[in-house]
Amino acid sequence: MISIQEYRFAESLDEALQLLDASRKNRVIGGGMWLRLGHASVKTAIDLSRLGLDRIEATEDEIAIGAMATLREVETAPCLRELFGGVLAESVSPIVGVQFRNMATVGASVYSRYGFSDLLTALLALDARVELRRAGTMALEDFLKNPPEKRDILTSVRVRRDGRRAAYRTFRRSATDFGVLNVCASISPEGDWRLSVGARPARAARCLEAEALLAAGDAAGAAKTASEKLRYGSNLRGSAEYRRALAEVLTLRCWDALKEGKA
Repeated sequence: MISIQEYRFAESLDEALQLLDASRKNRVIGGGMWLRLGHASVKTAIDLSRLGLDRIEATEDEIAIGAMATLREVETAPCLRELFGGVLAESVSPIVGVQFRNMATVGASVYSRYGFSDLLTALLALDARVELRRAGTMALEDFLKNPPEKRDILTSVRVRRDGRRAAYRTFRRSATDFGVLNVCASISPEGDWRLSVGARPARAARCLEAEALLAAGDAAGAAKTASEKLRYGSNLRGSAEYRRALAEVLTLRCWDALKEGKA
C-alpha cells in the first residue's frame, strides 16, 4: 500500500524542484516515479502533468520526447513509427497492455533506470541524450552509468536524426510479460554500429567489443562477444546461461534485419 499525505500540481519546474528538495519523502509523479503495488510512504506527491512536458516534437535535426509523454504516445506517434526502423514504437508496444501504456510515462521509465526497461535498450542504441532540469543535457549512456548527484527532474529525451537504421528484438515468455532479454542494434550511414542489451536483468548496456566486430562484418563473432562480455544474471524469468544464449540469438536477428533491409 502506498500512503500519500499531500498531492501537489507543480506550476513550474522550479516549484517542482523546491518541493522535491523539501523532503526526502517527497516524490515526483511522472518523469520520475511509477506507482506500483508495494509499501511506501510519500509525504508530498509532485504532479508534473500541467507543465507541458507531454509533447513529442520532430525537427530537422532531432526528435524530442517530453518526460510526461506516455508509452502509448511513443507507440503511436507517426514520426517514431517511421524513423529508426520504428524501434522506439516497437520497443514499448509489448509492455503489459494499452491501459497501462496510456499511464506510464517516458520520464518514469528513463529516470528510474529500470533494468527491465525495453525503452532504455532502444534509446541507448540510438545514442539518445537526456535533458535534466539541474544537470542539463547529457548522453543517456553517461546518465545510466553516473546518475546526477542531486535529485533532479527529467524534462525530455532527445534523439538525433542522423540517418540511423535500427532493429529491435525481444524475447518474452508471454505477450505482456516483462522481457527475458532485449537487444537493439543500429547503424549510421557512415557505418557506425551501436549494440545495446537490456533486461539482463540489469539495465541496458552497450557492448563496445561487439560493435567493433559488427563494423568489421563479423556478425557471429559479435553475437558471441555480446553474450560473453556483458554480465548476465538469473531471476524467475530465466537463468544467466539462458540469457547469454538469447543475447547471441537476438544479436544475430538484429544483424539480419539490418542487412536484409527489414529495419
